[in-house]
Amino acid sequence: MAHDARLTKANPIERYQESAAAWAQRNLEPAGEQAKAAGVSFELIYVPECAPAEGIIATAEKQGCDLIVMASHGRRGLGRLVLGSQANEVLAYSKVPALIVR
Repeated sequence: MAHDARLTKANPIERYQESAAAWAQRNLEPAGEQAKAAGVSFELIYVPECAPAEGIIATAEKQGCDLIVMASHGRRGLGRLVLGSQANEVLAYSKVPALIVR
C-alpha cells in the first residue's frame, strides 16, 4: 500500500474505505430489493470497520430495535467451535432480544 501511495499520491486508506463501502452497497442492495418486494419496512445501514456481531448489536441499540432476526448456517460440533458464529455472539451479548433462524 505504501508503494502504491508513493506512486499515485493517492491515500490507500481512503481507497480501501471507498472500496469497502462500495462492496457493502453491492451486498446490501439485493437485501433491500427483497424487503421491498415483500412489503417490509427497512433501512440499509453500513457500519464500517466493525466486527459483524458488534455492528449488529450497536446498530440495533442505536436504532431502538425491539428484535434482531438473523439467519445462521447452523454449523454443529467442530465447525461451530472453529468457525464461530456471529449469530451466536449476537445472542450472547445483545440486550435486544434476538431470534436465530436456521
